[in-house]
This record gives sequence, structure tokens and C-alpha cells, in this order.
Amino acid sequence: QVHFVESGGGLVQPGGSLRLACVASGSMFSSYDMAWYRQAPGKQREWVASITIGGRPYYSDFMKGRFTISRDNAKNTMYLQMNNLKPEDTAVYYCNVWGSLNNWGQGTQVTVSA
Repeated sequence: QVHFVESGGGLVQPGGSLRLACVASGSMFSSYDMAWYRQAPGKQREWVASITIGGRPYYSDFMKGRFTISRDNAKNTMYLQMNNLKPEDTAVYYCNVWGSLNNWGQGTQVTVSA
């Protein structure tokens, strides 16, 4: 079973940037369509962005060009570059196989505040 470790979160001011990373264990990472999700306090987990095995990205409407998803299969790693961050982006960010409902990692906290 593949496991994920997210990192790169932190405290940033509105308008700032962060780059999240998701490292997958095992050798099957390149065989999965992958996704980023987030969960804000008191809210349900929501889908942020996905990237297919071939590298095609998909984004939630609220991204509006601010986030970029990418992957490096040689490093078993997926990234989320987040620019022009807003307070409403504050959440714990998780990665997982796209469409998976289990096997969640610890996530990484992103806090956008002045």
C-alpha cells in the first residue's frame, strides 16, 4: 500500500506563496493519477487539483490560475505551487490518489494571515 507524506506548509501573509510537496512511498507512484485536497476548520475536505499519469492538470474553479500542480515520477513526488494566497486558503492540505477515499496522510498546515 502506498503512503504519502506532505510538507511545505506554514504561515504566510496574504499575497504570499508556498510550495507544497507530497512524497509517496513504494514504486507505484507513476501509475497513479494524483490529487491535492484541503480541509479548512469546520468544513469538509475538498478537492483542489489533480494531475494524471501523463501530467495533465485539472484545477478547482477557486484556483483561478493561482495554483500549479506538477509531479516528478523519478522522485515519487508531487508538488503544488500556490501563489497569491488568500486567508480563505487556510487549511490542512493533503495528497492522495485521485478519487481515493482512504489512506490519508497527516497533511500539511497552510495558514494565510496578516
